[in-house]
Amino acid sequence: MVRLELVAAALAPVLAELPEDVDLFDHGLVTGDQPRFYVDVLAFVEVDRDRRTYRFLVDTRHGRQVLAASEDVDTIRRAVTDYVARRLVEREKALAADGELAARPRPQAADGQGGSLLFAFVMGAIVGATLFYLALWWKVLG
Repeated sequence: MVRLELVAAALAPVLAELPEDVDLFDHGLVTGDQPRFYVDVLAFVEVDRDRRTYRFLVDTRHGRQVLAASEDVDTIRRAVTDYVARRLVEREKALAADGELAARPRPQAADGQGGSLLFAFVMGAIVGATLFYLALWWKVLG
């Protein structure tokens, strides 16, 4: 637990520089059977079984991947900093893509399209009701 507090202290300046409007990173130290320092929901730092090696892992849809493993806190700090930077860039790209989609003009329905759709609906309802009453009449009289 103390070793993870060293990692948390080393990462404090990096995490303090995050923009306030970014809520991707909910970081903190979690105790338990296997104490971990979570960077976000997917990524965390833990101490390996040998009690000397730090491991920086991320959960993916293909399982856990080790992004960095070292006995040096500075190596783990650099790996976490790179991860945070990558996530911020991905977020900015996603927001830019959303902005481009919102800025595009939406295709308008061609003139007369709404009327033909209404006509098809009404004709379908009339044909359906007629067939229903014919089947009912045939069943009652037949």
